[in-house]
Amino acid sequence: MSAEVDSWKTSFPCTRAEAEAIDAAEIDLDAVLMTTEEVEDDVERWRLDAYTEAEPDAAMIAALRALVPSARGIDPVIEALSAEDWVAMSQEGLEPIAEGRFVVHTSAHPVAAPPGGRAFLIDAGRAFGTGHHATTSGCLKALDAMVAERFESVIDIGTGTGLLAFAAAHLWPDARIIATDIDPAAIGVTRENMTANHVAGIELIVADGALDATITAGAPYDLVIANVLAGPLVSMAPELAAIAAPHATILLAGLLDTQRAQVVEAYAACGCSLTGAEVRGDWTILTLTAGTDRYIPTKPIDPKGRDGWALDI
Repeated sequence: MSAEVDSWKTSFPCTRAEAEAIDAAEIDLDAVLMTTEEVEDDVERWRLDAYTEAEPDAAMIAALRALVPSARGIDPVIEALSAEDWVAMSQEGLEPIAEGRFVVHTSAHPVAAPPGGRAFLIDAGRAFGTGHHATTSGCLKALDAMVAERFESVIDIGTGTGLLAFAAAHLWPDARIIATDIDPAAIGVTRENMTANHVAGIELIVADGALDATITAGAPYDLVIANVLAGPLVSMAPELAAIAAPHATILLAGLLDTQRAQVVEAYAACGCSLTGAEVRGDWTILTLTAGTDRYIPTKPIDPKGRDGWALDI
């Protein structure tokens, strides 16, 4: 007997620009959207996958097609998925990754922590940040390199699965650590991952950016982490700089190396200076230092003027 259909996957080819626009936008569709990059023979190919509970109808297909104009005239690939298909697909190929003292693994590929290190169980699912993308693994490496520094108040903006907040909690167990995400489902996943990894004491907040009253009341932070996308990083520069303590460390990721200059420029305008950068493939992880004085925005920040943000990888 075949497995019962649990969900549907609809796929279109797309361009990198379309993938970035989809990742950065707040799209009102009854579907989970994921963009994927594949490189074969030095040729870069991108794909949009949309997961729905019901079989996609003509309206859903038309809405998805509108997101990827480059796929005009191309029929989508539609697959029926069982619950078993989804679990197998989400875990497939996610071998453990190691960065510094950290190892990240899924249930399908358990692994012990290295001597003096920490292993985190992070299964793929409703939130992003399994550690396997260059942006997340690069942030783990950057945090590991900061172990000798002292941080008392840490915030992880756009936490996804909670992985980077967990790493910070391991490195600085006495620090106050806050993890935020615009998506309530991501905060739910982070809470589940805290239990699975025996992590305690992290404050979880559903918030769009850093303007939430609870976040601003807890400022300033001496370590600010934001692994989102270049557009949101640029537009959030004033609010992230405003919650940073003087000389705070700001760790930014989710941007392509071609977008580095505009991100650095946005933070320089808020008194922050670039102190380190690592390129991983097409992606760049930036480390900045806040100015000597607490940054005060010259005009009120309008959250409606910002891009939506979430990292779909």
